[in-house]
Amino acid sequence: MTRVYNKVGIKGVRLKLRKDQTEAEGILWDCIRNNKLGVRFKRQYSVDNFVLDFYAPSIKLAIEVDGDYHNKKDVIEYDLMREEFISNTGIKFLRFSNNEIFNDIVNVVNKIKQN
Repeated sequence: MTRVYNKVGIKGVRLKLRKDQTEAEGILWDCIRNNKLGVRFKRQYSVDNFVLDFYAPSIKLAIEVDGDYHNKKDVIEYDLMREEFISNTGIKFLRFSNNEIFNDIVNVVNKIKQN
């Protein structure tokens, strides 16, 4: 059976992404870590060869934090393909922009709680 979650081959990538998290990811992580929302989230969790910013396995919820880089046409297309692939495993996606996290973290956290 092929391993789909947290493949050993990309462990280094996941560790580097955790170490080099963005400011927006850090703010959101502080709000959702340690079961603060009643569910355990993991940082930089992978599904196949795709790394999710945050993932709650018990409720199959992925959270992605999108900076300006994600507004480029080719990145938008890649993100859509990636999200479709991951959604086909039964994982639900929530996406938030850096601006949402910086300017309205209370609303972001409330949206996460609703899922």
